[in-house]
Amino acid sequence: MIIKVLAAEGNLNAASNVDTATVVRLHNGHSAALVITRKTSGGDTIGSLTVNTKETVVLEKDSTDTLEASGSGSSVKVVKVAYNIS
Repeated sequence: MIIKVLAAEGNLNAASNVDTATVVRLHNGHSAALVITRKTSGGDTIGSLTVNTKETVVLEKDSTDTLEASGSGSSVKVVKVAYNIS
């Protein structure tokens, strides 16, 4: 997989729209699985998923939606990325 990085990497210490990203690369560097929750800009929960320890996922979201971790947000690294559907 080729990933085009569009911003500096951050973490999920607090809810974040990840630089208004529509696609996010997320890595759980914590020693336990964490639940990642996607919310609207108004705070309504859209959905959530469990990301296992040391797992990396690519998520699609609306630019104003936020992501937050169930705990240890500083261990969750996120970055805005581009994608291309061929």
